[in-house]
Amino acid sequence: MPTVWIFHGDAARFASGVFASREEGLAWVAKHGLTGVLSEYPLGEGCYDAAVAQGRFQPSRPHHGTPSHVAGFSPGLDHVHIAG
Repeated sequence: MPTVWIFHGDAARFASGVFASREEGLAWVAKHGLTGVLSEYPLGEGCYDAAVAQGRFQPSRPHHGTPSHVAGFSPGLDHVHIAG
């Protein structure tokens, strides 16, 4: 499964960077002295769908799979918390 790394700064409304690798993202974050979370996301597939297809998540409650649940679903892949 191809992935990308997305940086979301502390208190930011939108993500501010998308990278091909963790190392690339960390270098960019360091260059700008940022704090936030650098997270790995599946490329070309939603986080919820990828987690269900890979067996990392099993819907078990009535709200699982609803629009609000899918829209707020965390990638569940690797991530790095970066503190200043």
